[in-house]
Amino acid sequence: MLHPATVHFAMVLPVVATVFGLIYLVKRDELMSKISSRATLIAALAMIGVWYTGNQAGPEIYDYLSEAGKHELMEHKALGLYLAIAMAVIAVLKLAGCLMKKFIIEAVAIVLLLGATAVTFAQGKDGGEIVYNYGMPFKAYMIEDSLKDAYNDAEEAEEDEAKVEIYEDALDDISMISQKVDEIYGNEPAQEESEEEE
Repeated sequence: MLHPATVHFAMVLPVVATVFGLIYLVKRDELMSKISSRATLIAALAMIGVWYTGNQAGPEIYDYLSEAGKHELMEHKALGLYLAIAMAVIAVLKLAGCLMKKFIIEAVAIVLLLGATAVTFAQGKDGGEIVYNYGMPFKAYMIEDSLKDAYNDAEEAEEDEAKVEIYEDALDDISMISQKVDEIYGNEPAQEESEEEE
């Protein structure tokens, strides 16, 4: 999953572009105009790339989320698309202003960039909530559901061997859940980690 690795670029690069843009507003220097324009373009490309990786990652975790988590993920996806489009428009404005040497166009682009950067931080907070409030606990919820089902089935079973088999099946389900979650997050299975430590 590339999204967690690339998302930091979408957080940092708009800030860098904003800083260069603000320096340009103060200095009104042609060199700073070019630097801030290029930084804005790179930030826009990063935002588009991060939206793309998020679009690929979303379906992998969607089925594992609660209803609230699914709703949050869909809002996160939509806002990511709007941010990617907004950053592309801002970059075009900034580059056009730089090429035409129109300070007012560049100033408008920088003000819009400030707004987009603020929304990017809100988007990052939202993404963190999906991971930590809805993403991380889903493994525990699924394990809990497997154990509850096993307990209910074992209560109905009369023979001890049947009860043991039900719990063994539940352990297999839990192991499968853990493997799927580890694959999604790109973690190494616990057995491989313990073997490496030995």
